[in-house]
Amino acid sequence: MSAALSRCLCRVLSRQTAPSSVLLGEHHHAVQSPWFAPVMTLKTSAPLRAEPKKKKKADPRREQLARERLKKKLKRLEKVPPEFIPIEDFITPAKCLDETRERSAPKLSFEESERRAMMLKEWCRYKKDQHMAEMEAIELALEAQREALEELKLESEELYQAALKPDPLLFPFTHEGPAHTPPIAQFEAPEGKYTDITKVYTQ
Repeated sequence: MSAALSRCLCRVLSRQTAPSSVLLGEHHHAVQSPWFAPVMTLKTSAPLRAEPKKKKKADPRREQLARERLKKKLKRLEKVPPEFIPIEDFITPAKCLDETRERSAPKLSFEESERRAMMLKEWCRYKKDQHMAEMEAIELALEAQREALEELKLESEELYQAALKPDPLLFPFTHEGPAHTPPIAQFEAPEGKYTDITKVYTQ
């Protein structure tokens, strides 16, 4: 229908503009009628029979019920205790819990077992003698120190009090704070190559 309408308008306007084109003679191609361009560009849009969608009216009861459902879900989630992220370092691998993996003790001969028993007894006697010698040396040192302090107290009370003070030079120890080197300008630290196998847990 739009095509037929445009053809009719072109015929009517072409008849009205014919005398002007004859009067112009050879220059009728250079001068164009002001009615010609608008007619050719005349277009009709397609009919639109749709109407905008109507917004549904919000039901306050439904909104209230949805809020109550959400509150109930939140309460249920609060009752459930949170799941802790497992620490893999504290979990014994399943292959180590296999009871069939048992290392059998080597079978020793009677002579070898007797030799090891005698060696263990000898070692116990040696450590006992060593401990007794150390304790005797400590007791002798403490007894000599006590006698020396008693004699010093009889000689001079000031020297006795000075001898009781701790000696800071007995264990010489000097410590300086951590020394940090100044930062290097425009230094880019190299990124090491590694494979990230960290497990991500979502609660």
